[in-house]
Amino acid sequence: MRRITLLIGAGLIAAAASLIIAIVVVGCAGSNSSYSSGPNGSTVPASGSKGTAVVGVGQTSLGPALVDGNGRTLYLFEKDTNTGSTCDGECATFWPPLVTTGKPLAGDGALASKLGTIERTDGKTEVSYNGHPLYYYVGDTKAGDTTGQGLDLFGAEWNVLSAAGTKIEAGG
Repeated sequence: MRRITLLIGAGLIAAAASLIIAIVVVGCAGSNSSYSSGPNGSTVPASGSKGTAVVGVGQTSLGPALVDGNGRTLYLFEKDTNTGSTCDGECATFWPPLVTTGKPLAGDGALASKLGTIERTDGKTEVSYNGHPLYYYVGDTKAGDTTGQGLDLFGAEWNVLSAAGTKIEAGG
């Protein structure tokens, strides 16, 4: 009788271990999202997402503007220069940069000749368009949102970009 109990006990332990492993594997498989939670609980693209960035033109609340491959609006920071980003630390928490691990790709309506990259102070590669480093805004919760348009934060104004790579003024 003792031997049967030991075999049943060992079987339950093995089954429990298999269940725990399955839960961990499923949990890890689902964590390869390209979005993370922003400071106010909004969903923003993760700045360390794996893969090659895509920049295209999509419909936003301001009309056609630059967006990423998921339709999320992209912004320029007027304080930046053509050779670098001036938004890091707390600024990058609210305005995550569009980063890439490969050469960025031009999506619908974007011009490949205007795409480029810059190296950030953290070593990541940020996508630029017409010389402007590109960012998301954590206040934008869905594709096409432009709640960051015209905000004057971290020392300069933030604006959505046109397909020509110039800022879109408030109101279109």
